[in-house]
This record gives sequence, C-alpha cells and structure tokens, in this order.
Amino acid sequence: MQNQLKLKPLDEQVIVITGATSGHGLCTAQMAASRGATVMLAARDESALKQVCADIRSEGGTVDYVVTDVSAEEDMQRLADKTIEQFGGFDSWVNNAGIGVYAQVLDLEMEDHRKIFDTNYWGVVYGSVIAARHFKDRPGGGALINVGSINSDMPGPILASYNASKHAVKGFTDSFRIELQMNGEPVSVTLIQPSAIGTPFPQHARNTTGFKARLPEPVYAPKVVARAILDAAQHTRRDVVVGGAGKFQIFGSAAFPHLFDRIAATMADKLIDREKPIPEQQGNLYEPQGNDGDVEGQQHGRHFTVTTAAGRHPWATAGTLAAVIAAGVWAVRSTKARA
Repeated sequence: MQNQLKLKPLDEQVIVITGATSGHGLCTAQMAASRGATVMLAARDESALKQVCADIRSEGGTVDYVVTDVSAEEDMQRLADKTIEQFGGFDSWVNNAGIGVYAQVLDLEMEDHRKIFDTNYWGVVYGSVIAARHFKDRPGGGALINVGSINSDMPGPILASYNASKHAVKGFTDSFRIELQMNGEPVSVTLIQPSAIGTPFPQHARNTTGFKARLPEPVYAPKVVARAILDAAQHTRRDVVVGGAGKFQIFGSAAFPHLFDRIAATMADKLIDREKPIPEQQGNLYEPQGNDGDVEGQQHGRHFTVTTAAGRHPWATAGTLAAVIAAGVWAVRSTKARA
C-alpha cells in the first residue's frame, strides 16, 4: 500500500531547523517549541545553540541540537541520524540557513561567491534529499520547507551572489517538488519567500562596500516568517511570499522588467548607508563570529502582513490582490518620502 501524505498537528511533530540561532530560524524554533513541537536545531555556533536550547527548555520545550555546517553533506546526514536516533525520526525539515555578501559583482571575490552557494544552495540540496528519503518511508510522510527569498524571483544590486543563490534554491525546489509528485512520494514541498525581514542579516553578512549595510523598507518582523513556516509544516503549501510589498515587487519585476531594472538601479542606497562608512566586515561567511542568539537585528519590522495571512485562508483570497496593490502604493510612497 502506498504511503499517503498526512501532515501532523504541530504538537505531534519533530521539526529539524537549520540556521536556528538567529533571525527567523531562531524565531521558528521558539514558536514551534512553545506550541508543543519537539525541535532539533542546527547551526555552526555551539555556544549559541546551547543557550537557545537552555532558553527553550526553561519554557518547558523539548529541544536538542547538532553542530552543523550545512555546506558539508556529512554534517547534514549526521543531523538527520542524530534526530532519528534521539526522537525516532522527524516530520518537518526546514532548510533555513543562509549567508550573504554586500559587494558589487566586480568587487566580489570568487571564493566568497562560491561560499555563498556552498551554504545557501548546496545546504538546501543536501537537506532536501536527506529529508525526502526519510519521508518516503515514514508513515504519513512529511513536510520539506526551503527558505528562499523574494530575490528568488527578482534581481537587485549589491547582493548579486545572494540573489543568484536564492534563484537556484527556487529552481531546485520547484523541480524537486515535481519529481516527488511524479513518483507519488508523501512529501509536501514548500518554498518560503520572505520580503525584507528585520533579522541580524546585515550585521552578520560579509560587507566590502565600505558602508553600513541595511534592509530596504518596508521591513517585516521575523515572526511573520516563522508563522508561514509552521503553517507549511501542517498544511500543503506550494510557495508562500511573506509580505505584501514583496508580492508587489515580484509582480513588477515580471510584468515590467525594463522599468523594474531602471528602478532597481537606483536602490543601492537602500541597501547601504553612505552616511555611515565602516571598515571591511568579515561577517559570518566562513565561520560564526559569536554574535548569534538574536531574533531581531537593528531594524524592527511590522508584525503582521495581510497578504500572507490571507494565503492561509481560502475565503480571504479574494482580498489578497487589493492588499498587494495597497502594499505596493505604500512602498512607493515610502520610497519617495525617503528620497
């Protein structure tokens, strides 16, 4: 008899989360544990992992960790093996780990470019294959959740290597989903595409521009991504764009590519602050810098997005388009106001 997909309620799940010591990875771990899920956390910074686990346990959650470099296939396999050994398996696997470099392409070291793909792309590939093989034989299957970006669907300056890696994540995720469906495998595959999220990403990224990095407005809070991830752990979702502004930008890039390119060419100053020069920043590209442990970065975002919430409720879908248009108008006005 063929194994049928049947996603469990959150409080019956074991969830593996990579990149779990900061940003929306950390927020997802905290939120999942608070709702009764057992969580296995993965990151490179063991001291941060220990602290996150201690905090979750102090709130009554069930959690453990495996020190993991997602760019190493053997580390990812060890993560899965340890979860199976300790908790009997896992029901959802979240490929969330990601790194970035703020640099123009002509200033970008090829070694840095390759490292971005080692983590952002190959980490997703390793995790996806390992998780899917486990779900094939697990009663009820499971949910594979890959965190891409709105940059999976649109270009932009300064973060070309990051954007390219997220395009690759989308291409792989969508193709892998089709193959799993073609073979009748019990795996729900979701691509999460966050807009600008108020995580410590600008502080953690490598930066060779000479200026302080920042997130372009509007910014959303990490919890809106965490809610989308945990929804996908319980319900079959193909893809979820988190943030109405992101939906508007993706639409603009696809519908008016030449106009979008001209507008995007003026956006560099939204990503770096030329009034705040800084020395070259190594960031956590090659190794953790001991600055993990925070959900939010220096920019705080909105805690709710109408369009993402509407996607979880079919009865509300009719209002989504209006919300996207409203978000787009708001974004344009915000940009003009800051110009």
